[in-house]
Amino acid sequence: MRRVRAGIIGGAGYTGGETIRLLINHPAVDIRFIHSKSNAGKPVATIHEDLAGDTELTFDAAWHSEVDVVFLCLGHGDSKKLLADAGNAFEGVLVIDLSQDFRIKADGNAFVYGLPELNREAIREARAIANPGCFATAIELGLLPLAQAGLLEDIYTTGITGSTGAGQSLSPTSHFSWRANNIQAYKTLTHQHLKEVTQSLVQAGSRGQAGSPMEAGHAPKTEGRGRPGGRVHFTPWRGDFTRGIFVSSQLRCEKDPQEVLALYEDFYRSHPFTIVSRTPISLKQVVNTNKCLIQIEQVEQTLVVHSALDNLLKGAAGQAVQNMNLLFGLDETAGLKLKANAF
Repeated sequence: MRRVRAGIIGGAGYTGGETIRLLINHPAVDIRFIHSKSNAGKPVATIHEDLAGDTELTFDAAWHSEVDVVFLCLGHGDSKKLLADAGNAFEGVLVIDLSQDFRIKADGNAFVYGLPELNREAIREARAIANPGCFATAIELGLLPLAQAGLLEDIYTTGITGSTGAGQSLSPTSHFSWRANNIQAYKTLTHQHLKEVTQSLVQAGSRGQAGSPMEAGHAPKTEGRGRPGGRVHFTPWRGDFTRGIFVSSQLRCEKDPQEVLALYEDFYRSHPFTIVSRTPISLKQVVNTNKCLIQIEQVEQTLVVHSALDNLLKGAAGQAVQNMNLLFGLDETAGLKLKANAF
């Protein structure tokens, strides 16, 4: 079988580096170029030092379209500009964009939202994929089964992320001296991923309640309560570690806990990377993997859903490669059977 020819634009950052790491070890992929203006001509392993001995590839000053798929690992706003300037240069090339430029369908774009647990079949037929955000992936995977079942009310979510979530460019809050032994809330109730979270929950609720009208910006109607479900109230935190996201979402739920657990296990039974755990989960179980672990706790009528993932893998590059596997009819787990850093 012919190997997939891949190109990476914006290969010097964290998500670019993770995408390279995954693709050079992928059994069905050949990397044809890695573009980086600022590092053109340099060996890739001099920038991504974890790849020493793994590749002799160098960064390219220019990109080309003689590939089957291109990964856009660019800053927000840059992917949209690049594709606009490129015109029809990428005609016939599948595009996977890791920025937030094309995630919101209200913007009128033709990109498919690349969350396999929600859009697997649409991804298989897509020409362009908008890779979800890291916090969005963690929150959505924690809530999709409830959304489809019409069980969402007001949701209060707190999530903590590592410093790599801020990208490689230094800022006052990404320095080691600031992050060490420190936690801070930021973008309280206003985080940019809330729009795509709402979009996905409405989509899942629409599937579960075919024909039910949905109010834009709200979650699906709540079962048996005759009113729209509530909004997601999200407080993100900056954590004193490098990678990973841990999210806890709290809401009211009158269902029996065993019914809720069965709902989650049934929903994710056919999805290899989302695992429902019956024991407490921790961040170390998912770092360096493409997994999202989910745990449910319920006391009386209060339900808490915990979800954990690696922000650079299931929250970015790993999910992008998972989407590529679906696009080309490969095993969904190809190149992604990674071991957690448990110690």
